[in-house]
Amino acid sequence: MDNREKIRLFEEMPVPKAVMSMSIPTIISSLVMVIYNLADTYFVGMLNDPVQNAAVTLAAPVLLAFNAVNNLFGVGTSSMMSRALGQKDYDTVRRSSAFGFYCSLFSGILFSLGFTAFRAPLLTVLGADSVTRAATAAYLRWTVTCGAAPAILNVVMAYLVRSEGASLHASIGTMSGCLLNIVLDPIFILPWGLNLGAAGAGLATFLSNCFACLYFFVLLFIKRRNTYVCLRPAMAKAKPAVIAGICGVGIPSSIQNLLNVTSMTVLNNFTSVFGSDAVAAMGISQKINMVPLYIALGISQGIMPLISYCYGSGNVKRLKDVLFFSVRIAISFMVAATACYYFGADFLIRLFMKNEAIIAYGGRFLHGMCLALPFLCMDFLAVGVFQACGMGSKALLFAILRKIVLEIPALYLLNLLSPLYGLAYAQTAAEVVLSIAAVVVLFRLFRKLEAQKA
Repeated sequence: MDNREKIRLFEEMPVPKAVMSMSIPTIISSLVMVIYNLADTYFVGMLNDPVQNAAVTLAAPVLLAFNAVNNLFGVGTSSMMSRALGQKDYDTVRRSSAFGFYCSLFSGILFSLGFTAFRAPLLTVLGADSVTRAATAAYLRWTVTCGAAPAILNVVMAYLVRSEGASLHASIGTMSGCLLNIVLDPIFILPWGLNLGAAGAGLATFLSNCFACLYFFVLLFIKRRNTYVCLRPAMAKAKPAVIAGICGVGIPSSIQNLLNVTSMTVLNNFTSVFGSDAVAAMGISQKINMVPLYIALGISQGIMPLISYCYGSGNVKRLKDVLFFSVRIAISFMVAATACYYFGADFLIRLFMKNEAIIAYGGRFLHGMCLALPFLCMDFLAVGVFQACGMGSKALLFAILRKIVLEIPALYLLNLLSPLYGLAYAQTAAEVVLSIAAVVVLFRLFRKLEAQKA
């Protein structure tokens, strides 16, 4: 896609076609990413060892913490780039991309060093005990100590490429690593292969992220004369206004993910009291629930460059059309997914582990989790609009409401009212309130934008 075609996509292409051309590759890549996340759970589950499965679940908050960096320099930079494209400020686009890339590389290295230095106390905070500690540490050795930098760069570079309309290339890069991970998982995890268990899942993840990074480096080298994404170190020195624009969106988005890590750690600590079967079941339920969740996230991320460009160019009507079309598609799908998950919960858990205790736990967990999906979808789309328009304060407000004000207190309260099983309904309780707030804030935002245009 040359630069003229990119501008046509943002300005002239019919809204349904533009949304689909940006969202479908992102959704497909999100689904492949979910399958790759499920692959770890599935192949580790084939060992029929709850300890190995629990290790992957307990390590999840650390991997989720990568998203704090991904969102700071991925979401923040891509929003800045697309808004600058809408304003035809191409120097800012290039400087933003270089700044985001090198900051994410440096952050990945710091992440690895920090985790390695404080590994022992962090394992305790994650909820690992004498039974699950060794397996959890082995998984994290590959995914974090060795793999933090490639895991972060892989995602950030996909954001940078997608910001200028190249959604397909961004998705191919992400999917290439995911597909390699799926191929490597059984070889590294299972007894007929290297028989490394959870550590094998971590090694497969590390190698697949390195491969995805290689794809993006090769892509940007080939398209160096026809892309606004710039990785030259000399361009990484951005103006204060550019850094403020990136951080204004990126920092609230990063805080949002750190709060996700906090709530997941609280959830895992509550669950670990009931033993490794309950932890494994909670992890499997979360991974299954991620499939429709990532579709909603794919739609939100896919339309963000369109929203940013429309906002930067002052085209409020096209911005609204893009969002309303996306809402209709996304919520219709989520309602259907909720029904399928609710009535097929036990069957879905059984696909991953033939352990009756885990199936019993997991089915009841999934009943509670899936009810949040339609409401989460509306929340994702609203926060995506705030991020795309550079309104980081609104995104931060929603993050604080979601986790600190609503979800974490709900975990404590519902666990008291219904020990263990109440935990699965905390997110639903929070998202019902947030989805209503999202609709109200979006309509107020549109009225403000239309008044400014008039």
